[in-house]
Amino acid sequence: MREWWREIAGLVLPVACGGCGRPRTELCAECGAQLLGGVPRRVRPDPEPPGLPVVHAAAGYENAVRAALLAHKERGVLGLAGGLGRALAGAVRAGAGRPSDGRPLLLVPVPSARRSVAARGHDPARRIALAAAADLRRTGTPARVAAVLRQRRPVADQSGLGARERQANLAGALTVAAGGRRLLGAGRVVLVDDLLTTGASLAEAARAIGAAGGREHAGPAVRHAAVVAASPSAFEINRNWK
Repeated sequence: MREWWREIAGLVLPVACGGCGRPRTELCAECGAQLLGGVPRRVRPDPEPPGLPVVHAAAGYENAVRAALLAHKERGVLGLAGGLGRALAGAVRAGAGRPSDGRPLLLVPVPSARRSVAARGHDPARRIALAAAADLRRTGTPARVAAVLRQRRPVADQSGLGARERQANLAGALTVAAGGRRLLGAGRVVLVDDLLTTGASLAEAARAIGAAGGREHAGPAVRHAAVVAASPSAFEINRNWK
């Protein structure tokens, strides 16, 4: 029945696979296997920015995975959020596990710049985080999204910047919104994003959360982060890490 309905829907509302362009499906079986078929692993950029939490990624940023992430982020193929969210949920499980104290995992997405959200018409990391939290809950792990991070100042476009330049560009750029510290105290924080390149965004997000309580009362320490994809070299670096 589901396959029949998909065929009819494909004729009325044509779609194409976000990974390879195959018609009548938003993510074909072959591209889905590239996204979801592997075992999430720890990744480390080189150089590794100070303060970067332990990061797990579901897949390498290449081929169908890269195409699907770009289709979701830049072309607004929002139906891909479900598959990308499942991949992110797998990376969260690999790093953070299941809470033993009954408190939920708090998925905190790295925020996009307001101008980027306005241009795209959606916030990709937040949408994928919501899908990931739903997948975690379906499989018995309490989880919810706490979108508490905000940009406190404009930052330059990251494309074309090297690792050190990205760290300088983002230093002090994020803050926790008013009332966010109370929300962060309700569970175990896991930073999430769609992609890890240099790690500068995740390191700055971890710094902002740690500084949320001010000088006298520090915010929760962020020990884990998860992304849908990372550069293949980040997997290789971790394999040979000493």
